[in-house]
Amino acid sequence: MPRVRYGIPEGTAPPGIPASGTFAARVTVVDGDTLATGGGRLRLHGVDAPESAQTCRRRGSDYPCGQEASRAMARILGGGTLSCQVLDTDRYGRRVARCRNAQGTDIGAELVRQGWAIAFTRYSADYVRQESEARAARRGMWEGSFETPSDWRARRRP
Repeated sequence: MPRVRYGIPEGTAPPGIPASGTFAARVTVVDGDTLATGGGRLRLHGVDAPESAQTCRRRGSDYPCGQEASRAMARILGGGTLSCQVLDTDRYGRRVARCRNAQGTDIGAELVRQGWAIAFTRYSADYVRQESEARAARRGMWEGSFETPSDWRARRRP
């Protein structure tokens, strides 16, 4: 009987994304912490970015921080090929991966450093330092106030 992790049988992968190991691919941005490639989606390991429809507040006004996070992701990617190490599969069937852009920059670390994602400490403490730096420098979402992406999603569930 196959092992099941997060409701997904191990060894089952979206086409084009291996179940484990490292691979290189060209990707498109889905949102601030999700990428699409070939026949599947990747979720960045250790980060949680605002959802596409999420808004945050700065200087007394709401702004589309989810869209800002997506734009930040696109800038960090730089249009080149990514190298990703698959670490897990989430409950939605997405591969969870640590990815680097063509210059070798850890995409998740850079998103958190710029303040467009938070360290997803429920799953990893890898980016806590970058989050502290972004908060102290008031970069990205830390310039104002925001609801954590996980709380925002939870409020919208039926």
